[in-house]
Amino acid sequence: MSQPTTQDRTDAREPRQHDGRAIHATDLQLGYGEEIVVDVETLVIPRGEVTALVGPNGSGKSTLLKAFSAELAPETGSVLLHGESVNDRPPKELARELGLLDQENTAPADLTVESLVTHGRYPHRGFLEGLDAEDERAIDRALEMAGVESLRDVPVSELSGGQKQLAFIAMVLAQETDVLLLDEPTTYLDLYHQLRVMEVIRTLNRNRDVTVCVVLHDLQQAARFADYLVALDGGDVYDWGPPADVVDDQLLADVFGVDATVSSGDEPTIEPRRALD
Repeated sequence: MSQPTTQDRTDAREPRQHDGRAIHATDLQLGYGEEIVVDVETLVIPRGEVTALVGPNGSGKSTLLKAFSAELAPETGSVLLHGESVNDRPPKELARELGLLDQENTAPADLTVESLVTHGRYPHRGFLEGLDAEDERAIDRALEMAGVESLRDVPVSELSGGQKQLAFIAMVLAQETDVLLLDEPTTYLDLYHQLRVMEVIRTLNRNRDVTVCVVLHDLQQAARFADYLVALDGGDVYDWGPPADVVDDQLLADVFGVDATVSSGDEPTIEPRRALD
């Protein structure tokens, strides 16, 4: 099979049309100080799907999530959530529709898993307002879905790395948002907990129709679990689409600097050979 030409890839950078757009970024430039690290003409996160952001370190994946969640204001352009600018929304109102799990998370040593998950209900409660029956049900659902119900009374400080990550995911699930952003949720986890985290994400998407945008380092994992991939290179969108359309030998060489063979199929299989100079 012949490889796509450079012009093919240039054309592929224009996102395909989709019936529903959960997040739509246009003419987006993001930076820190005077340095622009993301420069994206247009990017769509389809509603009701799992989209993975992939790319090498420094390609702008985490920076994009910060813009999607209004943690980082654009230098130029806009990010729309369900057609409205995220930067024009009051933080608590935005948190009812969009949940974010950052790359690194901490909690007080004596905080139990259930208390941690309770924090996920803050957008739905008034100032100094206690938990009501719906809050309790949401907390129970989140604990059960994340598989940490048996750990609800255990201090977060006593959890393993994988258990702790699932507990933080339960906290975000308790927000019960339509859109969920996850920044490298499987990094540093053993294989079992990587799979548990990804299965929770998939279950959430299938059972509750939640739109998920997740940053992943493992391209094979992203190809297996995501409906769409956004491949980033140097702060720009290199390609966008279903994994079978995006993951190929040229992507591995151009974006990741790896000589690899990619077997085609619904879930592309990657066989790396060597790092390119």
